[in-house]
Amino acid sequence: MKIHLIAIGGAIMHNLAMELHDNGHIVTGSDDAIYDPALSRLAEKGILPTEFGWHPERVTNELDLVILGMHARIDNPELLKAQEIGVKLMSFPEFMYDHAKDKKRVVIAGSHGKTTTTSMVLHLLKSAGREVDFLVGAQLEGFGNMVKLSDAPIAVFEGDEYTASPLDLRPKFMHYKPDISVITGIAWDHVNIFDTHEKYMYQFELLIQDTLERGKLIYYEHDQDLAHLANHYQGIKQAYEAFDNKVSGSGSELIFGGHSYPVQFFGQHNFENVKAAYYVVKELGLSDEEFIAGVQTMPGPARRLEVIRSLESHTTYFDFAHAPSKVNATVKAVRERHPEKKLIAILELHTFSSLDKNFIPQYAHTLDPADEAYIFYNPETAKSKRMEIAEPEFLIHAFERDDIKVIQEKDELEQLLLNVPTKDTVLLIMTSGNFGGLDVRKMF
Repeated sequence: MKIHLIAIGGAIMHNLAMELHDNGHIVTGSDDAIYDPALSRLAEKGILPTEFGWHPERVTNELDLVILGMHARIDNPELLKAQEIGVKLMSFPEFMYDHAKDKKRVVIAGSHGKTTTTSMVLHLLKSAGREVDFLVGAQLEGFGNMVKLSDAPIAVFEGDEYTASPLDLRPKFMHYKPDISVITGIAWDHVNIFDTHEKYMYQFELLIQDTLERGKLIYYEHDQDLAHLANHYQGIKQAYEAFDNKVSGSGSELIFGGHSYPVQFFGQHNFENVKAAYYVVKELGLSDEEFIAGVQTMPGPARRLEVIRSLESHTTYFDFAHAPSKVNATVKAVRERHPEKKLIAILELHTFSSLDKNFIPQYAHTLDPADEAYIFYNPETAKSKRMEIAEPEFLIHAFERDDIKVIQEKDELEQLLLNVPTKDTVLLIMTSGNFGGLDVRKMF
């Protein structure tokens, strides 16, 4: 097939483009800007657009399909051309369902933990020798692209609550029609789309209703909002909580069937995530023995509590955490893992939600477990998003921690990082942005 992707540079879209190319399709695409890693990866495959920008002449009746990315605008010139000439047009969630409609479909959703839980399910299936298609929001060790398209009987999708495309404002996960759904928890996010907590909650209520019409819902029982929604509907349901666990030496152990097993991950939230993964793979036919064998070799996904520096008495972690619930879980996990060491936490506010002055108070106390806490806030980022700039005093008050320090210049942040003590300390860096152009990962 000849397939053109509008907004090819997105995390999922460029992985989908590469997988389609690897499957023998003729793939083209467009975007107004593309950055690494997408830039290099598309170039390596020979499918990087020769010129950035939108070019309606690229959309012709010779195409079999146009796939529309969520970051394209409704007045995108290539989208308008596709509508005008009547070429087949799908959002990428629609395409993924069309590919997987005859498979056993699993959707893993929630405001936090969905990427990690998806990666855990995929690792367990791979460890047990099961073939599976997937869509996941991070690069996973041993899995190549973040999208897999094959004739496997199972499809596992990370289910995003964000809108599917400019033409379809429903959440992406409403396209997948799951046989099994996991919801890890609900904490208000994406305020640019869902301007109230109630509107955000409603998206997950839709998923619960849809799932229970045909399949099984697996949900975290200690999330009060989620439990309330789940208990409102009849159907096949499985509530879960964390596996029992303990810290042991330099690692953690999962307790299962009266025995302890060493694992490579840590933090109470990850023992919740792996419990959800356990229930999923049991539904898919794995035995307890296969689960235990897989869980002991399970790595974490990239940019989730990733160790980027390890010295005898110091560790630096890099984490993608940005929403309040994710920041809260990440800081607590590192504090639990290193109770005796000085914990220095640095958080960049970068997303639309985290820059919204009405939303920022949701971060109150999320950095409290850290001995020293810093916020990196670039006013230019807020300005570029046409948002009201939050002053340092406002941020300090919103986080409800008087000793928090606000950094607004990347040079100041660089000096801080260069002078972090490396004796009996732990440094935790959290961002979904780029610290004003400072590549902190290359500093360690």
